[in-house]
Amino acid sequence: MKSYRKELWFNTPGRVAFINITPQIEEAVRESGVKEGLCLVNAMHITASVFINDDEPGLHQDYRDWLEELAPHEPTSRYRHNRTGEDNGDAHLKRQIMGREVVVAITDGRLDFGPWEQIFYGEFDGRRPKRVLMKIIGE
Repeated sequence: MKSYRKELWFNTPGRVAFINITPQIEEAVRESGVKEGLCLVNAMHITASVFINDDEPGLHQDYRDWLEELAPHEPTSRYRHNRTGEDNGDAHLKRQIMGREVVVAITDGRLDFGPWEQIFYGEFDGRRPKRVLMKIIGE
């Protein structure tokens, strides 16, 4: 069985961002040489997410609005976590909602997606370097 590991790095200028990382993952699958297997993609930071959905700007704005309603950034005093000197208590909750990772089947050397599916990096406390791990295993 083959195993391939690669990292992606992000440093978003804003606090929140959704970035389509599907092309980079497809490239890693090609580099791996795996024809049949699995691709794990996970955020390596507790205030970032990886998820699958449609690449549609209206949906992404709906996510932003919905997440801000569920876990508003302000006032930062509402979060016990922020008593440690942080201001990102909301980002931890947003990550928990959106998820840490995705696993996608690889068939004939390609990501085996349903219609419209794409993989996204979700950032909820940006402005510093963070990474995403890709681990590809199979034959």
